[in-house]
Amino acid sequence: MNLYGLTGGIASGKSTVSRMLRELGAQVLDADVIAREVVEPGTPGLQAVAERFPGVLDADGRLDRAKLGTRVFGDAKERAALNAILHPLIGQQFLLRTQELAERGVERVIYDAPLLIENRLHEAMSGVVLVWVPREVQKARLMGRDGLDEAAAEARLAAQLPLDEKRQHATWLVDNSGDLGTTRARVDEVWRAIVARG
Repeated sequence: MNLYGLTGGIASGKSTVSRMLRELGAQVLDADVIAREVVEPGTPGLQAVAERFPGVLDADGRLDRAKLGTRVFGDAKERAALNAILHPLIGQQFLLRTQELAERGVERVIYDAPLLIENRLHEAMSGVVLVWVPREVQKARLMGRDGLDEAAAEARLAAQLPLDEKRQHATWLVDNSGDLGTTRARVDEVWRAIVARG
């Protein structure tokens, strides 16, 4: 099985590209979905997060992502502590999923992960698709999407490697700063290139 990475940055349009790849028949594993599953109520992941970050559960005992976000986005040490809990759990789930897909005869899997390059996961991939937009576009979209002020948007952008730095690790670049039709045409090209690799 060949493993390909799909990454981008917050508000770059990675989810849109991921959906387009699925529509073309790609088998996509989403790190964000796995990250939510490992902190579902009753999981060791949620228990570990709740112990390390008191007060981040809501009245139903579920993780309050907004509360946790405000704790970790502005503080590298807190973010590292959260990642130390979650990343091994996400990695385990990812391995289980890829094994299941390999047993079903799936030839190529795309791993959709925002921190693919930061966590050096790209080093084990057959190729990397980067969804890119200029930083000012990214910031404007983030502020509009999440209702953030400029300082909050900057803090979230600072928590990730800039898209321009991620470019050097990309096999394929999808410029998502234009209209959807242009993005879709580029995604078609990239998917054909991935399939052609065998």
